[in-house]
Amino acid sequence: MPKKAKPVAKKASNKPIKGKAAKAPTSEYGAKQITVLEGLEPVRRRPGMYIGNTAKEGLHHLLWEVVDNGIDEAMGGFADTVIVRLLPDRQVEVTDNGRGIPVERHPVTKKSTLETIMTKLHAGGKFGDGGYKVSGGLHGVGISVVNALSEYVRVEVKREGKLWMQEFERGKPKKMVKAIGSAKGTGTIVRFKPDHEIFTVLDMDERVIVDHLRQQAYLTKGIRIMIHDERGSEVRSYGFQFEGGIESYIRHLNHTKTAKHPNVFYTIKEQDDTQVEIGLQYTEDYKDTLYTFANNIHTVEGGMHLSGFRTALTRVINNYGRKQGFLKEKDENLTGDDVREGLTAIVSVKVKEPQFEGQTKAKLGNAEVRTVVEKVFGDEFTTWLEEHPRDAEQIFGKVILAARAREAARAARESVLRKGALDGMTLPGKLADCTSGDAENSELFIVEGDSAGGSAKQGRDRKFQAILPLRGKILNVEKARLDKMLANTEVKSLVIALGTNIGEQFDLSGLRYDRIVIMTDADVDGAHIRTLLLTLFYRHFPELVSTGHLYIAQPPLYRLQKGSTVEYVYKASDLDKVKAEIEKTAAAKAQKGKGKQTEEEQNEEVIAAQEASGESGSGSAGDVVGTVEEELAAEAKKSGITIQRYKGLGEMNPEQLWDTTMDPENRRMWQVTVDDAEKASEVFDILMGSEVAPRKHFIQNRAKEVKNLDV
Repeated sequence: MPKKAKPVAKKASNKPIKGKAAKAPTSEYGAKQITVLEGLEPVRRRPGMYIGNTAKEGLHHLLWEVVDNGIDEAMGGFADTVIVRLLPDRQVEVTDNGRGIPVERHPVTKKSTLETIMTKLHAGGKFGDGGYKVSGGLHGVGISVVNALSEYVRVEVKREGKLWMQEFERGKPKKMVKAIGSAKGTGTIVRFKPDHEIFTVLDMDERVIVDHLRQQAYLTKGIRIMIHDERGSEVRSYGFQFEGGIESYIRHLNHTKTAKHPNVFYTIKEQDDTQVEIGLQYTEDYKDTLYTFANNIHTVEGGMHLSGFRTALTRVINNYGRKQGFLKEKDENLTGDDVREGLTAIVSVKVKEPQFEGQTKAKLGNAEVRTVVEKVFGDEFTTWLEEHPRDAEQIFGKVILAARAREAARAARESVLRKGALDGMTLPGKLADCTSGDAENSELFIVEGDSAGGSAKQGRDRKFQAILPLRGKILNVEKARLDKMLANTEVKSLVIALGTNIGEQFDLSGLRYDRIVIMTDADVDGAHIRTLLLTLFYRHFPELVSTGHLYIAQPPLYRLQKGSTVEYVYKASDLDKVKAEIEKTAAAKAQKGKGKQTEEEQNEEVIAAQEASGESGSGSAGDVVGTVEEELAAEAKKSGITIQRYKGLGEMNPEQLWDTTMDPENRRMWQVTVDDAEKASEVFDILMGSEVAPRKHFIQNRAKEVKNLDV
C-alpha cells in the first residue's frame, strides 16, 4: 500500500515575491509608514473590496455597474432602451438613451463633471437631491471602479446637441473631454476593456449576461434591453421587454411547474417614499422559490423587505383561514414553513436611500422598509384573497396539507434522529468512519454499491477518510416531502452520518466532515445517482453547497499500460494524447535498452505486468461490452498498449483507487458551487420534477452537445 498523506492546510510562504526584493522587517512605526492612496489607486490595490473578486463574478460586475446606470435612468423615467454589445478583443459597449452624463465644469473639482464621475470615488448623482429618486448604486463608485479596473475606457455623451467624448487608461484621463460632433437626442455610450493585469478571467459569458439582463427587464416594466454578441463570425442577438413586469416574471419562473391556482397575485404601491412591488403564485412543489430585490439589485441574503413579506404572509393566511373556517379553534396556527411550501414569489422595493451591506449589496438593512412592506403586502393580499375565493381555497388546501406533512416529518425526524444519534453513538452500520475526531481535516466519501465501497474502505487512509456505501439509487427528493425522505434507508443513513440534522433543525456546526465527496461510477447509472445526490444536497442541505463543503470525485476513465509504463486518463479527449506520450516513452526505453534484452524477455515482462494488474495477455479491455470492448482490444493489438476502460469503481483494486481518486496529493475533484440559484433551481425542476414535457424538450435541445456517449 502506498503511504497516505494526511491533508494539511498549506502555510503561507516566507519567500519574497518573484521580481521584488525582500525587505527586512522594521520596528519603526511613524508617519512614513502610513500609505495614502490617491484617486482610484485603492480600487486597483484592493479590487475585491469593490467588486467581490477578480474572477468571473467580478468581471461581470463591471458590466452590471455600467448597465445599472442606464437602468437607473429608466427607473427615473428618462430612458427606455439599454443596448449591450460584446465586441472582439474583449471590449464591451453599453448604450442608453437617458439624459447623458453632464459635461460642464464641476464647481468643486474644477474639472468636467464627466471626468469627476469617472475618476473620483463617491462622486455621482446618487447622493443628495436632484440626481435620482431611486437608483441601484448607493456608494457612487460604480462607473469609477469600472474605469479603474479597465485597460481602456471611452465615454461618449449625447447632450445639448453635441457628441462629447473622453478616453481613459487604467483610470487616468488621456485628454480633457471635448465635442467631436453634433448629435440628436441624449444618451451615454461607455466602451471598456477589462484589465488583464487585474482579472484572472477575461472573457464575458454570454449566457450569464443574457440571464441577468432578462431579470433586469422583468424588474423594470417596459424597458427594452438589447444584447448583441459580435465576438464570433455570426452576431447573436437577444431582446427583452416585459410590460407585465414582476407578474410576467412569476409566470416565467413557474413555466416548468404545475400552478396550484390560475391567477397570479400582483401589486405595486408606493408608501413613505418606498415603492413596493410583489407577485406570488403557489405551485405543487414542496419547496419555495423566493427572490428579493432592492432598487433592481438582487439581495441574495434578503434583508428587511424579506422579513416584512414573510411576517405579513404568515399573519394574513392565518387570519383569513380562521375567518373562513379553514382553521378551527383547536387548530394551531400555520407556521412560516407551512405557508411558504410551493410558493413562488418576487419582492421588489425601490428605496430613496437604501442601506446595503457592502458594495456587492447582498442584504438590505433599512429598518423602515420592513414596516412598509408588511403594511402594503398585508392589506393588498388580504383584499386579493377575499376577491379571489377559488384561488384562496386552493392555496389553503396546499398550506394545510403542508402543515400535516410537517407534523409527520417532525415525528419521523424524532424517531430517526433521536437524541445521541448525531453524537456518534448510533451511526449507520454501513458507515466506515474515520478515526480522527477533527472535522476540519476529515472527509466523507459517498460511494455507489458494496463493490466500490469495499475497494474504497481498503484503499482509504482511515485516519481522516470515512466511507458510506449506498445500495442502489436513493429517493428522488424533488418529488418527496421530508417524512417520506426520512423513511428511505439510504437517505436516513446519510443524514445521520453528516451530523447536521435536516429541515428546521439543520445546524451547520454539527457537520462531522469538512469535505463531502460524491464518488460514483463513470457510467449512466453512476451519473443518475450523482444527480439524485446533488438534488438532495441542493434542496435540503443548501448551506453545505454555499459554504463549499460538497465535492465530486473524478475517477479515471482509462488505464493505459505498455511494458512497465502505466498512465491514467481522466478525460476521453486526452486519450490519444496520453497514448502518444506512452509510445514515445516506450520507444525511448527500447532504444536505450536495445541489445540488453531479447524480444522473448520483453514479451514475458509485458505479460507479467498485465497479469499483475488483473488483465489478460490478449489485450482485453476490462469489463466493457460491445463495440467499445472490440475497439479497445483492436487498439491494444495494433499499438501494444493495453487500454482498460473503467466502467465502475469496483473494477479498481484498492491501491489504484487510492492513487487515482482518493490521495490528496494526486486526486482530481470538482467543488460544487451555485453561480445562479434561479437557473440551478429551474434545471433541477426540469430534470427531476414530475413534468415530463419540459424534460423531454430539455434533452432534445441538448442532445447534440453530448460527446463520446458510452452506452
